[in-house]
Amino acid sequence: MKNIMKIMVASTLVMSALATGCQTTTSVTKPTVQPITVETLEANNWRLIDAKLNNGDLVEALFFDPSRPLTLDFMTVEGRNMVSLMNTCNNMSAGYSVTNGEVELSAIRSTRMACPEYLAKFDSAAATTVQGKYSFGKNSDNNPVLVIKNDNQTAHFKAVPKTKTP
Repeated sequence: MKNIMKIMVASTLVMSALATGCQTTTSVTKPTVQPITVETLEANNWRLIDAKLNNGDLVEALFFDPSRPLTLDFMTVEGRNMVSLMNTCNNMSAGYSVTNGEVELSAIRSTRMACPEYLAKFDSAAATTVQGKYSFGKNSDNNPVLVIKNDNQTAHFKAVPKTKTP
């Protein structure tokens, strides 16, 4: 009788283990992606938090001074959509449009001040960084992140509330 009891207990344990292994798990759904619109771009300023080349290396020219990160300010000026690249040595801006969720920039305009080499490299890297495919994601705190990806690099910008001027 003890042998039958042992066999039944062992069988129950084996069946439990098999049943556990066969259980289905709840599938993880993809988070909803916010579409790119003029309104979503202009709702915040966008501060660079990360930019890496395709090989994983940091785009070092963009991080020479952590207190002055590249920041994008999308705005409408006299009916025209503009983006200003902030914290650059030269004043840099471009017109932009959003069509079917795709952002297109016009040629970047820039003043031509003589800048120290590290600032000139920052300006050049900034102009390269804003050219690419735009998308939105979320960070670990569920806050919006603007992602710009081009053939050579991927950059992430966090949303920073715009300061209101009186």
